[in-house]
Amino acid sequence: MNNPEKKIVIFDDDEDILSICSFILEEQGWTVHAFTECNNIVEKVSAILPNVILMDNWIPDDGGIIATQALKKDEKLKSIPVIYFSANSDIELLANHAGAETYLAKPFDLEELERVINAVLVNNN
Repeated sequence: MNNPEKKIVIFDDDEDILSICSFILEEQGWTVHAFTECNNIVEKVSAILPNVILMDNWIPDDGGIIATQALKKDEKLKSIPVIYFSANSDIELLANHAGAETYLAKPFDLEELERVINAVLVNNN
């Protein structure tokens, strides 16, 4: 059976979140690429071309909004769904401002993470 590789990129400067998310997603068959900063984000994402991107609001150096906007301005990358995640109470506004497809408030449980990822994949196909 032909099972194309499922790739996800996570941008978060919190090592604990990166390791937990990576572990859970790898268990579900994802290839996880994790970054603790978003410098040269267009180049990073272009090299991987993931199915989904998880973007933290407080990622160094530019921050999640500028990083997401940079991706959405790029012709090759703009259709990749971005899930914006943050502990900020204005997460919905921030995600909309960034141009992300959806958002996930921190702290989140793993079922919620899976549900949001699956939802953007369904909507993107």
